[in-house]
Amino acid sequence: MASATRQGPAKADEAPATAKFAVENPATGDVITEVPLLGARDLRAMARAARAAQPDWEALGFEGRARVLRRAQKWMLDNAERIIGVVVSESGKTHEDAQLADLGYTVAALGFWAREAPDYLSDERVPSWNNPATAGKRLIIRYAPVGVVGVIGPWNYPIANSFGDCIPALAAGNSVILKPSEVTPLSSLLMAEMMRECGLPEGVFQVATGDGSTGAALIGEVDCMMFTGSAKTGKSVMKAAADALISCYLELGGNDPMIVCADADVERAANAAAFYSMNNGGQVCISVERVYVEEPVYDEFVSRVTDNVRRLRQGAPSGVGTVEVGAVTFPPQLEIVASHVRDALEKGAKVLVGGHPRSGQGRFFEPTVLVDVDHTMRIMQEETFGPTLPIMKVADAEQAVALANDSSYGLQASVWTSDVKRGEALARRIEAGVVCVNDAQINYTALNLPMGGWKASGLGTRHGANGIRKYCKVQSLLITRRALKREPFMFPYRAGRTLMLRRFLRLLYGRGSRD
Repeated sequence: MASATRQGPAKADEAPATAKFAVENPATGDVITEVPLLGARDLRAMARAARAAQPDWEALGFEGRARVLRRAQKWMLDNAERIIGVVVSESGKTHEDAQLADLGYTVAALGFWAREAPDYLSDERVPSWNNPATAGKRLIIRYAPVGVVGVIGPWNYPIANSFGDCIPALAAGNSVILKPSEVTPLSSLLMAEMMRECGLPEGVFQVATGDGSTGAALIGEVDCMMFTGSAKTGKSVMKAAADALISCYLELGGNDPMIVCADADVERAANAAAFYSMNNGGQVCISVERVYVEEPVYDEFVSRVTDNVRRLRQGAPSGVGTVEVGAVTFPPQLEIVASHVRDALEKGAKVLVGGHPRSGQGRFFEPTVLVDVDHTMRIMQEETFGPTLPIMKVADAEQAVALANDSSYGLQASVWTSDVKRGEALARRIEAGVVCVNDAQINYTALNLPMGGWKASGLGTRHGANGIRKYCKVQSLLITRRALKREPFMFPYRAGRTLMLRRFLRLLYGRGSRD
């Protein structure tokens, strides 16, 4: 059963209030339920409710908002099995993948932003003594919520990368309207239920289910946009945000490289390569998508990775610990993965494991390892976003860095070596927003560490100070307590005062200009 988007539904502006679309389980093909396809009129009503509710939510202050977030944290832990079940049913991922990210990350994020929001957003004092014009005055930076934040979330992590972006926006005092992927909307609706039960005022957090036109309608109703998804759609979101004259933050695609040096712990690197390329079915923006291995350890690395991947179990999860690799969540993605593998084979690559879509029930692509790859192949240049791992032999780390940077993307990368100092030096030369040394993906759990892309991988960052300040307006305050009745530079102008001020400038800054 296809969703309404893939069937070509009426545009959001035209969709009747009763329009619905189906949500299916990609691991079985079964229809789970139907949800409303909201239109532009619905979005306008939601935005009005959000704006009406936002001032009182802001007035609760950091601690009042933190109490709600901490209740939500407990709710998630108390309802963990239910949450994981919803995520698994609509995404086709394994229970472990749902627990690790959609549950685990979000539980941590609720506590983190509840605790850290005051430190990141409290008033900041700025020094005034270093400028004669401001000496004795109070200079303050204030962070105020923008008002209503719009979030368009992806289908690969329907809670972590959808509701997860709403948490700092809420902690900052904003109202939020979340438009989840039409493929995985049920997790977001569950989060809305959770927030209501935890005491969030009506209108502060709302979920707008629908297709791409629903998302387009959202952009025109909010004060700030956060989008996670493809670079192609990200450009459209950015253009619409520019037309609306609102701030826009994008986390887009990646084709993340892994560099394995000759002195690396090959066993650990191979275990990591197998996991970080195949977890969540390879549908991770910071997944290991291509590997460059120095020649002396290439054969051992390939052998170990191949053995690891060959042992992976795949299918519809029947419970905890039953499979390692789940389904392809988004229907068109299956053909994208297959076309990248076909292209590589046509250009000389060799498949060591997998290589085909699985027949039978559900949408699955076999866990796949390829060798003899090069940069003429789409799998080395584009985001595959599936359970594939192409491995390329390189002469040395210099070649590996050059190949790692030969990409339009720059989201994440990793370097593996026993020489940590050298590893850091190599990491600093890679054109990516995040680089791990002897690790991968785990940086996403460091919520105080910014995470964002370079090049075509996005604009702005998640996490850290900017991960919450991006949802704020900055106000500068200058407060004068005591002052002259008339400053020396005020009217009326007098030749003597003008020359005196010029001499004063020379006295202050002349020494530096002579250096």
